[in-house]
Amino acid sequence: MRLDKYLKVSRIIKRRTVANDACDAAHVTVNGRPAKASYDVKVGDVVEITFGGRTLKIRVLDVKETVGKGDASSLYQVLE
Repeated sequence: MRLDKYLKVSRIIKRRTVANDACDAAHVTVNGRPAKASYDVKVGDVVEITFGGRTLKIRVLDVKETVGKGDASSLYQVLE
């Protein structure tokens, strides 16, 4: 699954276009490297997203095309 779609499906970023813009602006890294929106997300990847002065670091636990609102957080694990 594409990185921008994963960020939207997992509800980390609300809109896919915003996720795409964040990737283009190099605010998203995967396994320590800047990632494009077209990056193919795999289980075990560590994704780091910078929102202004805040950083969110997650590990991908599952990749699904569609997920209900209550189950969205089961796709990733927040890391310190």
